[in-house]
Amino acid sequence: MKKIKRALISLSNKNNLKKLLSTLLKYKIKLISSGGTYKQIKKLKYKCTEVSKYTGSPEILGGRVKTLHPKIHGGILSKRNSKSHKKDLINNNFSEIDLVIVNFYPFEETLASTNNHSKIIENIDIGGPAMIRAAAKNYNDVTVITDPNQYDDLIKELNINKGKTSLNFRQKMSEEAFSETAYYDSLVSNYFNKYSHNKFPKKKTIFGNLIENLIYGENPHQKGAIYSQKKSLDIKQIYGKKLSYNNYNDIFSALNISKSLPKNMGTVIVKHANPCGVSILNDQINSYQSALACDPISAFGGVVSCNYKIKKKLAIELKKIFLEVIIARGFEKDALRILKKKKNLRIVDSTRLNTSNINSYISNFNSILVQSTDIKKFNKKDFKVVSKIKPTYEQLNNLIFAFNICRYAKSNAIVIANNKSTLGIGSGQPSRLDSCKIAIEKMNKFQTNSFSNSVAASDAFFPFVDGIESLVQAGVSAIVQPFGSIRDKEIIKFANKTNTVLLFSKTRHFRH
Repeated sequence: MKKIKRALISLSNKNNLKKLLSTLLKYKIKLISSGGTYKQIKKLKYKCTEVSKYTGSPEILGGRVKTLHPKIHGGILSKRNSKSHKKDLINNNFSEIDLVIVNFYPFEETLASTNNHSKIIENIDIGGPAMIRAAAKNYNDVTVITDPNQYDDLIKELNINKGKTSLNFRQKMSEEAFSETAYYDSLVSNYFNKYSHNKFPKKKTIFGNLIENLIYGENPHQKGAIYSQKKSLDIKQIYGKKLSYNNYNDIFSALNISKSLPKNMGTVIVKHANPCGVSILNDQINSYQSALACDPISAFGGVVSCNYKIKKKLAIELKKIFLEVIIARGFEKDALRILKKKKNLRIVDSTRLNTSNINSYISNFNSILVQSTDIKKFNKKDFKVVSKIKPTYEQLNNLIFAFNICRYAKSNAIVIANNKSTLGIGSGQPSRLDSCKIAIEKMNKFQTNSFSNSVAASDAFFPFVDGIESLVQAGVSAIVQPFGSIRDKEIIKFANKTNTVLLFSKTRHFRH
């Protein structure tokens, strides 16, 4: 046990300070502080020594230098069982500092509130991390507190041990302190990389706040958790039991598709991270029913993402089948009331979702694959008509729609579409021909309308004519594929022979 005699307090976040101070006073702990914290402590009518008076050195450089002083760091870093350290303290008239309570300048909050580079720079804390690192390093003798949420634990520890702290407690606080400084430094590093447009720096930090420990991972024998680079997620669960690892995976897959669709339009149904139905029809009911009709069997137990505010009539339709999660950009009161009657349903609001460009990561074997996200917006300039027959306006729009959805299905991927809705999706097959067969099979099984004006998209080129041939035989009238196959000329020849519209894309869209 280590008796706390002297504490240094320097806070940006001054929440719950009064309760903490009363406990420190109870155990006759001397206080040192600076700046706004010192003023707040005095305002609360507690005795406190200002840092500048304690060190004999004034705050300088507009407050940039306050606690960066040997008397501060010597008091924190000294080993209590070292004779030489004790001698150094005595010779320099330094005192031991047993408790360091510090949180940082609000760098993260500043990033969220301004793009002013100078203001952001001034909110990079120097003295705070230095003190925390010093205290965390010397946890054998010093207690470090970095978050107001830890105050209750500290108070409990002091009360149980009559003004002392245990080694286990100090070690635990040290671990959390080093995580805090690492997170803070990562924020700063990430900002500078963004500022200089450096997507792939020599040293890459992956950081995040623990949002929730999940019941398990992808399977019950795996552990799981979700982290965010923000203090909270941009999506908010407003009803239902806890989200699982698989729920989150499907939610993010669905939202990736939703954010690529026109504003306030589009219904997406996802199962096992693959789209099984998408529609961008204007009417909510028609949009949902068209998406569902693509593969109603796979939709069972799936995730529905609506790129709009759900109204009462749609809620009634959504209630008819079993769904794990419904996501929307808001819910009318009556709609929410109806959906909440559905047992085991989870409801998520995506109104605050940030759709800015971010990198994607895959981690295995202590290695990290990093790439920019595939968020390209398509228009007719991205495609070249290579067939003799030109697409109609309707065909072109449906081709662009299908090609957009195709990049979100696992490769090899084929999407058949018409009337701004998917008719059949084949995905995740080693053979592109098999993906074609699956898409055709689903279309034939679930669609009741004629397929004569349907279109198809492939996420990569057809290596052989057999894939495009199967689509044409199924009634597809227009196809888009990336170019690059040694058999591109054969594909074009087949398209012209069968009076099929064929477009080549400038980009490929594998998704493994």
